[in-house]
Amino acid sequence: MGWVDLHLHTTASDGVLSPSEIVQYAKGKGLKAIAITDHDTIDGNAEALDEGAKSGLEVISGVEISAQFDLGSMHILGFFIDIGNTALKERLSLLQETRAQRNPKMVEKLRELGVELSYDEILHASGGGQVGRPHFAQVLLRKGYVNTVQEAFDRYLGKGAPAYVNKFRFEPEETMELIREAGGIPVLAHPFTLHIPSPHQLDALLGELVPLGLMGIEVFYPEHTKDQISLYKGLAQKHDLLVTGGSDYHGIEANKVEIGIRSRGMKLSYSMVEAMKEALDLNS
Repeated sequence: MGWVDLHLHTTASDGVLSPSEIVQYAKGKGLKAIAITDHDTIDGNAEALDEGAKSGLEVISGVEISAQFDLGSMHILGFFIDIGNTALKERLSLLQETRAQRNPKMVEKLRELGVELSYDEILHASGGGQVGRPHFAQVLLRKGYVNTVQEAFDRYLGKGAPAYVNKFRFEPEETMELIREAGGIPVLAHPFTLHIPSPHQLDALLGELVPLGLMGIEVFYPEHTKDQISLYKGLAQKHDLLVTGGSDYHGIEANKVEIGIRSRGMKLSYSMVEAMKEALDLNS
Protein backbone atom coordinates (compact mmCIF):
# COMPACT_ATOMS: atom_id res chain seq x y z
CA MET A 1 0.00 0.00 0.00
CA GLY A 2 2.81 2.42 0.79
CA TRP A 3 3.34 4.94 3.57
CA VAL A 4 2.37 8.59 3.91
CA ASP A 5 2.98 11.72 5.96
CA LEU A 6 0.10 14.18 5.91
CA HIS A 7 1.55 17.01 7.99
CA LEU A 8 4.73 18.65 6.70
CA HIS A 9 6.15 22.17 6.76
CA THR A 10 8.55 23.85 4.35
CA THR A 11 10.47 27.12 4.13
CA ALA A 12 7.25 28.70 2.84
CA SER A 13 6.27 28.88 6.52
CA ASP A 14 8.50 27.69 9.36
CA GLY A 15 10.18 24.57 8.01
CA VAL A 16 13.87 24.11 7.25
CA LEU A 17 13.59 22.33 3.88
CA SER A 18 12.34 23.97 0.71
CA PRO A 19 9.24 22.45 -0.96
CA SER A 20 11.46 20.68 -3.52
CA GLU A 21 13.84 19.44 -0.84
CA ILE A 22 11.09 17.99 1.32
CA VAL A 23 9.69 16.09 -1.67
CA GLN A 24 13.13 14.70 -2.44
CA TYR A 25 13.66 13.81 1.23
CA ALA A 26 10.31 12.02 1.46
CA LYS A 27 11.01 10.17 -1.77
CA GLY A 28 14.34 9.03 -0.36
CA LYS A 29 12.56 7.76 2.76
CA GLY A 30 10.34 5.57 0.62
CA LEU A 31 7.06 7.38 1.15
CA LYS A 32 4.25 7.08 -1.38
CA ALA A 33 2.47 10.36 -0.64
CA ILE A 34 2.90 13.51 1.43
CA ALA A 35 0.87 16.62 2.17
CA ILE A 36 2.36 20.10 2.36
CA THR A 37 0.62 21.90 5.23
CA ASP A 38 2.43 25.17 5.81
CA HIS A 39 1.03 27.62 8.36
CA ASP A 40 -1.45 30.09 6.90
CA THR A 41 0.11 29.93 3.43
CA ILE A 42 -0.12 27.84 0.27
CA ASP A 43 2.94 29.41 -1.35
CA GLY A 44 5.03 26.21 -1.19
CA ASN A 45 2.51 23.92 -2.82
CA ALA A 46 3.15 24.69 -6.50
CA GLU A 47 6.88 23.95 -6.20
CA ALA A 48 6.20 20.76 -4.24
CA LEU A 49 3.58 19.55 -6.72
CA ASP A 50 5.97 20.16 -9.61
CA GLU A 51 8.81 18.32 -7.88
CA GLY A 52 6.45 15.49 -6.97
CA ALA A 53 5.41 15.07 -10.59
CA LYS A 54 9.07 14.90 -11.62
CA SER A 55 10.10 12.43 -8.92
CA GLY A 56 7.05 10.19 -8.90
CA LEU A 57 5.96 11.06 -5.35
CA GLU A 58 2.30 11.94 -4.83
CA VAL A 59 2.02 15.41 -3.29
CA ILE A 60 -1.25 16.58 -1.77
CA SER A 61 -1.79 20.33 -1.73
CA GLY A 62 -2.59 21.48 1.77
CA VAL A 63 -2.48 24.16 4.43
CA GLU A 64 -2.64 24.52 8.23
CA ILE A 65 -4.74 27.44 9.43
CA SER A 66 -4.92 28.72 13.00
CA ALA A 67 -8.52 29.31 14.12
CA GLN A 68 -9.85 31.24 17.08
CA PHE A 69 -10.28 29.12 20.21
CA ASP A 70 -10.10 30.45 23.75
CA LEU A 71 -8.97 27.38 25.70
CA GLY A 72 -5.94 26.46 23.60
CA SER A 73 -4.76 26.34 20.00
CA MET A 74 -7.09 25.17 17.24
CA HIS A 75 -5.30 24.31 14.02
CA ILE A 76 -7.29 23.13 11.02
CA LEU A 77 -5.58 21.26 8.22
CA GLY A 78 -6.90 21.50 4.68
CA PHE A 79 -6.18 18.71 2.18
CA PHE A 80 -6.62 18.61 -1.60
CA ILE A 81 -7.22 22.35 -1.79
CA ASP A 82 -7.24 24.24 -5.08
CA ILE A 83 -4.16 26.43 -4.70
CA GLY A 84 -5.51 28.75 -7.39
CA ASN A 85 -8.62 29.58 -5.36
CA THR A 86 -8.76 33.38 -5.18
CA ALA A 87 -10.79 33.67 -1.99
CA LEU A 88 -8.45 31.36 -0.09
CA LYS A 89 -5.37 33.22 -1.26
CA GLU A 90 -6.83 36.59 -0.32
CA ARG A 91 -7.87 35.49 3.16
CA LEU A 92 -4.54 33.79 3.83
CA SER A 93 -2.73 36.99 2.83
CA LEU A 94 -4.55 38.72 5.69
CA LEU A 95 -3.22 36.14 8.15
CA GLN A 96 0.29 36.59 6.78
CA GLU A 97 0.04 40.35 7.29
CA THR A 98 -0.95 39.88 10.92
CA ARG A 99 1.99 37.51 11.42
CA ALA A 100 4.33 40.15 10.01
CA GLN A 101 2.95 42.73 12.44
CA ARG A 102 3.22 40.35 15.39
CA ASN A 103 6.86 39.30 15.04
CA PRO A 104 8.60 42.63 15.83
CA LYS A 105 6.40 42.92 18.92
CA MET A 106 7.68 39.55 20.11
CA VAL A 107 11.26 40.68 19.58
CA GLU A 108 10.58 43.74 21.74
CA LYS A 109 8.99 41.65 24.49
CA LEU A 110 11.98 39.32 24.53
CA ARG A 111 14.34 42.29 24.82
CA GLU A 112 12.33 43.55 27.78
CA LEU A 113 12.91 40.14 29.37
CA GLY A 114 16.66 40.50 28.92
CA VAL A 115 16.95 38.38 25.80
CA GLU A 116 19.32 40.06 23.36
CA LEU A 117 18.36 39.31 19.78
CA SER A 118 17.44 41.22 16.64
CA TYR A 119 14.69 40.78 14.12
CA ASP A 120 17.39 40.27 11.47
CA GLU A 121 18.47 37.12 13.34
CA ILE A 122 14.89 35.83 13.22
CA LEU A 123 14.65 36.60 9.51
CA HIS A 124 17.91 34.75 8.89
CA ALA A 125 16.60 31.71 10.76
CA SER A 126 13.50 31.72 8.53
CA GLY A 127 15.63 31.32 5.40
CA GLY A 128 13.58 33.97 3.65
CA GLY A 129 10.24 32.27 4.25
CA GLN A 130 7.35 33.25 6.49
CA VAL A 131 8.57 33.95 10.02
CA GLY A 132 7.02 31.90 12.83
CA ARG A 133 7.62 31.15 16.48
CA PRO A 134 9.80 28.10 15.70
CA HIS A 135 12.31 30.52 14.16
CA PHE A 136 12.35 32.48 17.42
CA ALA A 137 12.90 29.19 19.24
CA GLN A 138 15.83 28.32 16.97
CA VAL A 139 17.55 31.62 17.72
CA LEU A 140 16.93 31.31 21.47
CA LEU A 141 18.40 27.80 21.37
CA ARG A 142 21.41 28.84 19.31
CA LYS A 143 22.19 31.74 21.61
CA GLY A 144 21.95 29.60 24.73
CA TYR A 145 18.88 31.17 26.32
CA VAL A 146 17.15 27.77 26.34
CA ASN A 147 18.29 24.16 26.11
CA THR A 148 15.44 22.86 23.93
CA VAL A 149 12.86 24.15 21.48
CA GLN A 150 10.14 23.09 23.90
CA GLU A 151 11.75 25.13 26.66
CA ALA A 152 11.65 28.17 24.36
CA PHE A 153 7.90 27.79 24.01
CA ASP A 154 7.34 27.02 27.68
CA ARG A 155 9.41 29.95 28.97
CA TYR A 156 8.91 32.59 26.31
CA LEU A 157 6.84 31.86 23.21
CA GLY A 158 3.84 29.69 24.06
CA LYS A 159 0.35 31.00 24.62
CA GLY A 160 0.35 32.76 27.99
CA ALA A 161 4.16 32.98 28.14
CA PRO A 162 5.72 36.43 28.70
CA ALA A 163 6.87 37.04 25.09
CA TYR A 164 3.70 35.71 23.47
CA VAL A 165 1.76 38.14 21.30
CA ASN A 166 -1.74 37.20 20.23
CA LYS A 167 -2.68 37.47 16.56
CA PHE A 168 -5.83 37.71 14.50
CA ARG A 169 -7.44 34.37 13.66
CA PHE A 170 -10.51 33.36 11.72
CA GLU A 171 -13.38 31.70 13.51
CA PRO A 172 -13.46 27.89 13.03
CA GLU A 173 -16.56 28.11 10.84
CA GLU A 174 -14.94 30.57 8.42
CA THR A 175 -11.71 28.54 8.37
CA MET A 176 -13.50 25.34 7.40
CA GLU A 177 -15.68 27.18 4.90
CA LEU A 178 -12.59 28.58 3.15
CA ILE A 179 -11.07 25.11 2.89
CA ARG A 180 -14.24 23.50 1.61
CA GLU A 181 -14.91 26.27 -0.90
CA ALA A 182 -11.38 25.65 -2.20
CA GLY A 183 -12.36 22.03 -2.80
CA GLY A 184 -10.56 20.72 0.27
CA ILE A 185 -11.10 18.58 3.35
CA PRO A 186 -10.96 20.36 6.75
CA VAL A 187 -9.32 18.26 9.48
CA LEU A 188 -8.81 19.11 13.15
CA ALA A 189 -5.07 18.92 13.85
CA HIS A 190 -3.45 17.48 17.03
CA PRO A 191 -6.56 17.79 19.24
CA PHE A 192 -4.61 17.76 22.51
CA THR A 193 -3.44 21.33 21.82
CA LEU A 194 -7.04 22.48 22.30
CA HIS A 195 -6.43 21.91 26.04
CA ILE A 196 -9.97 20.62 26.49
CA PRO A 197 -10.28 19.17 30.01
CA SER A 198 -12.31 16.04 29.29
CA PRO A 199 -13.18 13.57 26.50
CA HIS A 200 -16.84 14.48 26.95
CA GLN A 201 -16.11 18.13 26.18
CA LEU A 202 -14.05 17.20 23.11
CA ASP A 203 -16.91 15.00 21.97
CA ALA A 204 -19.29 17.95 22.39
CA LEU A 205 -16.96 20.27 20.46
CA LEU A 206 -16.76 17.84 17.56
CA GLY A 207 -20.54 17.68 17.63
CA GLU A 208 -20.50 21.45 17.04
CA LEU A 209 -17.74 21.47 14.40
CA VAL A 210 -19.05 18.68 12.16
CA PRO A 211 -22.21 20.58 11.12
CA LEU A 212 -19.96 23.56 10.36
CA GLY A 213 -17.92 21.52 7.87
CA LEU A 214 -15.31 19.49 9.76
CA MET A 215 -14.54 16.28 7.85
CA GLY A 216 -11.61 14.70 9.70
CA ILE A 217 -9.45 14.48 12.79
CA GLU A 218 -5.68 14.00 13.08
CA VAL A 219 -5.53 10.79 15.11
CA PHE A 220 -1.85 9.94 14.62
CA TYR A 221 0.74 12.47 15.74
CA PRO A 222 4.17 12.13 17.41
CA GLU A 223 3.01 13.51 20.76
CA HIS A 224 -0.24 11.56 20.98
CA THR A 225 -0.31 8.90 23.68
CA LYS A 226 -1.88 5.47 23.21
CA ASP A 227 -4.90 6.61 25.19
CA GLN A 228 -5.29 9.74 23.08
CA ILE A 229 -5.04 7.75 19.85
CA SER A 230 -7.69 5.37 21.12
CA LEU A 231 -9.93 8.28 22.14
CA TYR A 232 -9.55 10.10 18.83
CA LYS A 233 -10.19 6.93 16.85
CA GLY A 234 -13.41 6.38 18.77
CA LEU A 235 -14.53 9.95 18.27
CA ALA A 236 -13.74 9.74 14.56
CA GLN A 237 -15.96 6.69 14.28
CA LYS A 238 -18.75 8.27 16.32
CA HIS A 239 -18.80 11.47 14.27
CA ASP A 240 -18.08 9.77 10.92
CA LEU A 241 -14.81 11.65 10.51
CA LEU A 242 -11.85 10.82 8.31
CA VAL A 243 -8.70 9.72 10.14
CA THR A 244 -5.40 11.39 9.23
CA GLY A 245 -1.92 11.60 10.71
CA GLY A 246 1.49 13.05 10.19
CA SER A 247 4.79 13.99 11.76
CA ASP A 248 4.38 17.79 11.78
CA TYR A 249 7.93 17.73 10.43
CA HIS A 250 9.73 21.07 10.35
CA GLY A 251 13.26 19.75 9.87
CA ILE A 252 14.45 21.23 13.17
CA GLU A 253 16.96 18.71 14.50
CA ALA A 254 16.31 19.61 18.12
CA ASN A 255 12.69 18.45 17.76
CA LYS A 256 13.83 14.88 17.03
CA VAL A 257 10.82 14.33 14.76
CA GLU A 258 11.42 12.34 11.60
CA ILE A 259 9.42 12.49 8.40
CA GLY A 260 6.97 9.68 7.79
CA ILE A 261 6.99 8.48 11.38
CA ARG A 262 4.39 8.99 14.06
CA SER A 263 4.40 8.07 17.74
CA ARG A 264 6.33 4.93 18.69
CA GLY A 265 7.83 4.60 15.22
CA MET A 266 4.71 3.32 13.46
CA LYS A 267 4.08 4.28 9.84
CA LEU A 268 0.87 5.62 8.33
CA SER A 269 -0.94 3.78 5.56
CA TYR A 270 -1.82 5.17 2.14
CA SER A 271 -5.39 4.05 2.89
CA MET A 272 -5.82 7.43 4.62
CA VAL A 273 -5.27 9.16 1.29
CA GLU A 274 -7.64 6.79 -0.46
CA ALA A 275 -10.34 7.53 2.11
CA MET A 276 -9.97 11.28 1.53
CA LYS A 277 -10.11 10.80 -2.23
CA GLU A 278 -13.24 8.73 -1.84
CA ALA A 279 -14.80 11.48 0.24
CA LEU A 280 -14.06 13.95 -2.56
CA ASP A 281 -14.90 11.41 -5.28
CA LEU A 282 -11.35 11.68 -6.65
CA ASN A 283 -10.59 7.94 -6.92
CA SER A 284 -10.37 6.84 -10.54
